[in-house]
Formats: sequence, structure tokens, C-alpha cells
Amino acid sequence: MKENSQKQPDKTLLNEMRGVGETATEAYRVYGEEQASNHNKAVRQQRFIGANWIGLYTMVRREVKRTMRVVVQTLIAPAVSAALYIFIFGTVIGSKIDDFAGVPYISFVFPGVLMLSIINASFGSASSALYFMRFTRGIEEILITPFSYVEMLIGFVGSAVARAVMVACLILLVGLAFGAVTLVSPLGFLLYISAIAAIFAMLGIVVALWAESFEQLQVLNTFVITPLTYLGGIFYSITMLPPLAATITRYNPFFYFADGVRGSMTGYHEANTTVGFFVIGGLVVGLGIIVTTLFRRGWKIRS
Repeated sequence: MKENSQKQPDKTLLNEMRGVGETATEAYRVYGEEQASNHNKAVRQQRFIGANWIGLYTMVRREVKRTMRVVVQTLIAPAVSAALYIFIFGTVIGSKIDDFAGVPYISFVFPGVLMLSIINASFGSASSALYFMRFTRGIEEILITPFSYVEMLIGFVGSAVARAVMVACLILLVGLAFGAVTLVSPLGFLLYISAIAAIFAMLGIVVALWAESFEQLQVLNTFVITPLTYLGGIFYSITMLPPLAATITRYNPFFYFADGVRGSMTGYHEANTTVGFFVIGGLVVGLGIIVTTLFRRGWKIRS
């Protein structure tokens, strides 16, 4: 027998080329070092301070463009719904309800209406964006880009928060037209709406990973989010409730969402602000860990 003159590829070399045994963190570290040594200024800036800023900006810009392509559905519809809520509950019914600690009912109910719109916008944005990526296999483009799992989280959540902020600004204009807007703490208001939008964006991501049909995208929104929202003190004060119902309401996280936004706008709080801070902060951190773990495991996004 003639000895095969062509040598078989070295197994170690093949494993090295395939990245066997190399963690994702190591791959991103090597990529960052390569970018840092690149002579192209634009490429170096892409990984400035260890983050893929160009990639993150691209994800947010794509979501903004998607929002503007269907502006009637994404921006006009929430504004019209908010205007109807404010007119009916704030103007018609509110004229027959006494003030709460000096806060007119229309100003009391407006932050809850705003929060409801933010929740729907952020949840719908994140869930639909990721689900369509799974459906069209576009998620593979994200997986092969130089994104860490945390950057993937920031990209999806940041995109949803951007849409929620646009909706919030439009509804603030509607509220100004009705004379329902006051801002005691603008910075606190921005922090609260951003945190709430981030929470429901991450819930939308979880639902988008779990869902196997378009109908399933609305399961959590229909059977969990909407009931808890209306039972969270949006249209009424907790002081109107019997003691048992008031106690149960305090275990509803949506009560702290609404109270935080209302407090930053009117200065009137019904919930313990420290408890609210830990509830909102805990949900942001907890859901962030859950989503990052799901991305790392490739649940429903890797075949």
C-alpha cells in the first residue's frame, strides 16, 4: 500500500479554528483587542469602553424607523386612547370627584394613563421585534454579530424604551392640552418611566422567546398585565378601598409603578417610596439576569 502523501489536518489546529473550549467572553476579549489595535478610527470607536456602540445605535435606530413606518399604530393610536381616558375619567367623571390632598382628579389619573401607554408600548415593541426575528430567522444576524449577551439585552431593551419615551412625550402633549400635566420632579419622572419601560420590555422578550404563535404574544398582556394594571390604583385612590382590598393592592407591583410616576408628577404618594424603589429596582435586575441567562443558553434562538 502506498502511504497517503496528504497529511490529515492536525486535530489541535482544527479545534483552535473552530473555537472549541473558548468561552464567549474570551472571544469578545480577543475581538476587543483586535479592534483597539486597528488603525481605522471608526473601527476603534466601535468598541469604545468595551461596548459595541455602533451595533447598539443600529438596533435602536432600526426600532425607531420601524415605529415611524407604522406611526398611526405605534404613536397616534396610544395618544388617541389616552385622550379618551383623560376626557372620560379626568374631565367628565373627575369633575364630580374631590381632590386628593390638593391634587385634582384629572392630574391624579393622568400619570396612570401615561404609565398604561408606556407599558403597552414597551411590551409590544420588544415582544414583536424579537418574535419576528425568530420567525424570519433574523435573530441569526444578531447572534453572529460582535455582541455580548448583555449588549443584546441592552439593544432590545433600549429599542423598546426609545419607543416608550416617544409615546410618553406625545401623551404629555395631550395632557397639556387638558391641563393635566405637572412635573414636580422631571428627573424622577424620566427614571420611573425608563425603569417601567425596561421591565416590560424584558417581559416582552421572555414572552417572545416562549411564544410559538402570534396569538401567544398577547397571552401575558391579556391575562396578567391588563388586570393587574387596572387593579393597581390607576383610576382610584387606595384610600377608597376597604382595608382588605387596600392590603391586597399593596402586594401588586403595578401599584408601585403608578405611584412612582404619580409622585414624580404631582408630589402625591400613597405607597411607601422605599418599598417601591426596591420593587422596581429588583424587577429590573432580576429580569435582566433572567433574560441574559436565556440568551446565553440560546433558548428558542438557536436551532
